[in-house]
Amino acid sequence: MKKPLLGMTLDGLKAVVADLGLKSFAAGQIAAWLYQKRVTDIESMTDLSKNARAALAARYYVGREAPKAEARSTDGTTKYLFEGVGGRDIEAVCIPDRDRATICVSSQAGCKMNCSFCMTGRQGFHGNLSTAAIINQVLSIPESEELTNIVFMGMGEPTDNLSAVLDAIEILTAPWGLAWSPKRITVSSIGKFKELKTILDRTKVHIAISVHSPISEQRESLMPVERAFPVREVFMLLKGYDFAHQRRLSVEYIMWRGVNDSMRHAEMLARLIKGTAARVNLIRFHAIPDSDLRPCSDHTMEAFRNRLNELGVTATIRASRGEDIMAACGMLAGKARKVNE
Repeated sequence: MKKPLLGMTLDGLKAVVADLGLKSFAAGQIAAWLYQKRVTDIESMTDLSKNARAALAARYYVGREAPKAEARSTDGTTKYLFEGVGGRDIEAVCIPDRDRATICVSSQAGCKMNCSFCMTGRQGFHGNLSTAAIINQVLSIPESEELTNIVFMGMGEPTDNLSAVLDAIEILTAPWGLAWSPKRITVSSIGKFKELKTILDRTKVHIAISVHSPISEQRESLMPVERAFPVREVFMLLKGYDFAHQRRLSVEYIMWRGVNDSMRHAEMLARLIKGTAARVNLIRFHAIPDSDLRPCSDHTMEAFRNRLNELGVTATIRASRGEDIMAACGMLAGKARKVNE
C-alpha cells in the first residue's frame, strides 16, 4: 500500500531515499518539492531522475488533498472541511484580518477532553490526525500562500497528539520546510504537564492555555481535565520559562454570564498567572445546543478586562469571527461520514 510523502520530516525522507537506494541529497530535493514548491504529484519533481521518480511513485504519493467543502462568513472567515479519521471529517478555519491571515488547524477528529462548552469535545474522540493531515490543512486551502500565522486551536487537544504536532511544527519552521518563524505559530493546550513541557523544551512556538476559571472546583465542572492537570500546577510549570521576550504566553478565558465573570474571578485570575508575563484573551461564548451557559454582556466583559488591566495584566477582548458559519471558538464539530463515503 502506498504511503504519503507529505508530513515527513527531512529525517523521514532520508530514510525513504536510503530504502529506495537513491542518493542521500534526494531527500532535500523531495522536501523542497513538497514544502517550498508545493507540488501535488511526484512526476513534477523534475530534478529527480526518471528512474528515481518511478521508484518513488511505486511506493509513495504526495498526499495533498483539497478541502471537501467550504463555508464563508459575512466577516470574511472561511471554514474548510477535510477528510478526517474514525468516520469523522475535520475542519480548519482561515481568518483574514487586514495584513494578517491566520489558519486555525485541527490536530484530532473529536477530542478526549470533554469540555462542557465545546462542540468538538461533546462529539467524543475519533482519532489522531497524521502529520500529513495537519500540514495538508495549511497547504491545501486557496489562501495558503497568503497565510501569516498558524494556531493549533481547531478540533482536538494538540498535546494529546504530540508526535504529529511536533513533526508538523518542525516542517513549518525548518529551513528545508516552510521556514516559518516559530513566532508565527501558537499551540493551545488544556495543560497536560509532560507533553506541554516537551513542546516548551523542543520548540519556540507561542503557548496559549485554556483556563476559563481560576477556581479549581469550578474549572473541573467545566473542564474535567482539571482533576488530572490542575491549572495551578500548570502555571507553576510555566513560571520556569521566559515569556517576557520572544516567546509569548496567553490565557484563553471564555466568559459566561453569572459563572466566571465577577471581579473576584478577575482578581483570582491575576493572582494565578502572576510571574508568567501571560496576556489574557477574553473570549465571547458562542451558544451551542443543549447548554445552559450563556454569553456575558459587552459591559461585563469590558469591566472584567479593565479590572485585569488595573491589576497589571494585559487583557484584551478577542473579536468574534465566523459565528454565522459555526466557525467561532468552541463551535467546530466536523462532520460524520456515511459508511459508503
